[in-house]
Amino acid sequence: MVKTIQHTFQLITLVILVAALVACGSEGSSALVDNVNSTSSADVVAVETAVSPTSPATATLPPPVVPTITLPPPAVINEDPTPTNTPEPTATPEPVAIYSAEDFGTDRNPLTGELMADPSVLQRRPIAIKISNNPASYTRPQHGIGQADIVFEHVTETNITRFSAIFYGQTPIDVGPIRSARLIDKELPAMYDAAIFMSGSHPLILDAIAQTDISDRIYRETATGFYRKEDDPSIPFEHTLFADPEGLWEAVEWGNDNRAPRFTTNMAFDTTPPPDGEPASYVEINYSTWSKVVWEYDEADGRYYRTVDDEIFIDDNNGEQVSAANVIILYAPHTFDREICVYPRDDGGCDLHTTEIQIWGRGYAMLIRDGQKYDVTWLRQNRSDMFTFVDNEGNPVPLQVGNTWFQVVPFYYDDPIIE
Repeated sequence: MVKTIQHTFQLITLVILVAALVACGSEGSSALVDNVNSTSSADVVAVETAVSPTSPATATLPPPVVPTITLPPPAVINEDPTPTNTPEPTATPEPVAIYSAEDFGTDRNPLTGELMADPSVLQRRPIAIKISNNPASYTRPQHGIGQADIVFEHVTETNITRFSAIFYGQTPIDVGPIRSARLIDKELPAMYDAAIFMSGSHPLILDAIAQTDISDRIYRETATGFYRKEDDPSIPFEHTLFADPEGLWEAVEWGNDNRAPRFTTNMAFDTTPPPDGEPASYVEINYSTWSKVVWEYDEADGRYYRTVDDEIFIDDNNGEQVSAANVIILYAPHTFDREICVYPRDDGGCDLHTTEIQIWGRGYAMLIRDGQKYDVTWLRQNRSDMFTFVDNEGNPVPLQVGNTWFQVVPFYYDDPIIE
């Protein structure tokens, strides 16, 4: 009897433990279940007798509760994902607004407002090169002019035009044809703190330039970097002078003149056009009866493309049509310098004096950019100042970031056609 009670107590204890472990979902319950299964049939009968309602020391056990465990669905791994239609992010250029010298920082070109890939280029001195434009059969297409930061087209004493091109941010493989300087070239190098390169000049013009503060940075065809292109015998000798700009900067270096420019004023640049402009997608300037210059705006890239006498104006270095971000029609007094006769007569008289273009003080200009024209006042108060532009209230009028062409014209020319 005692043995039976002992067996009964053991079995009741095991059943209780199994029920508890099942209720807790324990993995370790399997071992206990095995122990239960190993119990003899006699033991089971004894348990049933012990838990009979007629037994005075019995307890009714509830059936074991088996918890329901809800597991999250398995992760689905897509081994061959389908690309989404989300577009790649597009980098939008940040607006550029440059109004003070500090706004340029150390890596923007003060003559174009452009960010320089190699800011060390800005540590060299700008160079001004005199480029010929007439006659067209000998001088066009010019070399390197499309890479100039700034170009001035001006009339000479014979009403043909010539270029003064300022190079600073870019270095063409060659530039030319290079011709003689005019009186305007005693002003332009001072404005941009540049060295001037020319084939030469009339002795009195050269003397006038040499009497100024740029006398130590005048370079003629004997300087390093100049060379002659004489492969075409039909081209007269005076139209065969070219230059390698790398060599020209070497000449400046050897002359101990190569240093970062010291600008006393700065042009403003802003990628956002000023308000209140007038349409200007087509600009035509007639330089007397010699030349018709046309600039046509391309809205796709925001640039003006140049044609001359109904022919595309090409840079022969790359075969591309010359274009500009800004075109400025600048009006200035044109007078004859009676001290410099370029065509003397045998009787001591003079058939023609050289032209002096008075680009100091202030005057009227048309600033053309982004398909719009703005009437502005140009300012140059000091000899070392570059041109700046203001509206009627004296507020600065900015250029578009990029290169600029100045069309310098006298007041007596016909008004340009602007549409």
